[in-house]
Amino acid sequence: MPRDGDVDYLELPAPDMIATKQFYGAAFGWTFTDYGPDYTEFDNAGRKGGFNAERRVVPGGGPLVVLYADDLDAMENRLRAAGAEITERHEFPGGRRFHFRDPNGNELAVWTKIHLPPR
Repeated sequence: MPRDGDVDYLELPAPDMIATKQFYGAAFGWTFTDYGPDYTEFDNAGRKGGFNAERRVVPGGGPLVVLYADDLDAMENRLRAAGAEITERHEFPGGRRFHFRDPNGNELAVWTKIHLPPR
């Protein structure tokens, strides 16, 4: 049960609903429930969310959704194969991440922990 202040739902713009469902289905295995032609919900991504065809992408603006991957390189390869545009990569203390654009132009990121050997 969500607590006050928990992230409970994510909603992203998706002017091209067909490409959106194909991309996220191929990249992550997500499944969808359609609520009319302009809205679909995903419920198997660790969090519920939806894609809304009536919302518009604002390049360089809006929230950044960050996903996790156990194997960042394998995830990047999977996203490329699904049609993602990789826009940046970087490391930070304790991890690495890359950003990508989906077929609608939404920018998301994927990160992983850097596992350091025990001392």
